[in-house]
Amino acid sequence: MAASSTAKTTYRAILRELPRRSLSSPTPLHNRVRESFRKQATESSASEQISEEAQRKIHQAEQFALYAKAQREYVRLVDRYNPGSWMDEEDRIRLTARRVGLDLPELHKEGKEKESA
Repeated sequence: MAASSTAKTTYRAILRELPRRSLSSPTPLHNRVRESFRKQATESSASEQISEEAQRKIHQAEQFALYAKAQREYVRLVDRYNPGSWMDEEDRIRLTARRVGLDLPELHKEGKEKESA
């Protein structure tokens, strides 16, 4: 019984880390994870005892769930502590100047000169 609850917990942990989709249109990855756990559940219920290979697969799935969670946390922390990492260089320079109390001068552009003439 403990093995089946571990499998359910692992399955839920993996689904938590995958991008959310409605149940009516699951992704192929959702379908594959579901089928893998469903196949494992039917095999373990038929034999009454979980095989060593099934335990190894559950352990791998647990490791994948932990890895996916760590990756999500890493991306969140990078966004939090490096807010300009996703900006282009011009915007990053402008925001850095504003951080120290300066405004960058307006740069002359060819298109503006033609419009004003």
